[in-house]
Amino acid sequence: MAVPESDPMVVAPTPTPFNTDDSVDHKALERNIERWLETPLSGFVLTTANGEESALSEEEKVKIVQTVSRVNADRRLIIAGIDNPSQSETLRLAGRYAAAGADLVRLRVPRELPPAAIEQYFKSVPPRSPVPVVVIHQTFSNAPAAPPEVLGAICEHDNVFGYITDVDIRFENYVRALVPPDRRFWTCNGGLLAYGMLMGANGACMWLGNVAPALCMEIVQLGHDERFAETRPLQAVASRIDGTVIKHGLAAVKVALDILGFEGMRPRSPGQAVSAEAWEEIRGVMIDAGLTG
Repeated sequence: MAVPESDPMVVAPTPTPFNTDDSVDHKALERNIERWLETPLSGFVLTTANGEESALSEEEKVKIVQTVSRVNADRRLIIAGIDNPSQSETLRLAGRYAAAGADLVRLRVPRELPPAAIEQYFKSVPPRSPVPVVVIHQTFSNAPAAPPEVLGAICEHDNVFGYITDVDIRFENYVRALVPPDRRFWTCNGGLLAYGMLMGANGACMWLGNVAPALCMEIVQLGHDERFAETRPLQAVASRIDGTVIKHGLAAVKVALDILGFEGMRPRSPGQAVSAEAWEEIRGVMIDAGLTG
């Protein structure tokens, strides 16, 4: 599809459904995508940490993009995630994902490279990518991958569509001032939606978008309209769901979706299911939020 020009956008990292034999359940993926297409979600982010990317082969990832692209039929944005510090490998994967139907590729800032090498990576990759690039600063640690000045500079390169923050709002507020105004700036966490909009975000990308897409879009839209006082009670609900689910790990996101009736929501072996107590806690917070009965 043509990359949307209107804001705000809410996209979500799509969990991968698995069969009981541990294979990717493409039929379940098709049905899940059809359900999400009935929500306000702006698009799907595939082959990500939330989609158990490290447990998937390259061929499985490509087939996932193909499946979602076929079902989506150009209705929403499809973004394929790449986490690779090699320029040549990143470009090769970008080519495969674009051919499979991705509208954008999401590139994680390489965590193991020094700032000068990160700058070189982004000087090389986005201009040569067959589709526009979304930069994600997700470090899975307390340390930023690069200074704000570097992150702002890499967003200036041709073919960069936008930037997804990490969870450190104070740090990312410095980055916001350096990202060009014609680039998207998306907050990364359901517990930070209103705060991200307050610092100038124009969209969001986070797992809560899978579970509560209407709630997430309402918060983001209100923030985009600068109706921040109205976001406060909604953000309290989003923060409670986010905090309750994520403390039980990645498998808990699948539990929340399983409770909602999404299919194939089991972690790939040797990933472990959550405890019965955690399941009940997640169900309780979802009932309180009005997401399920």
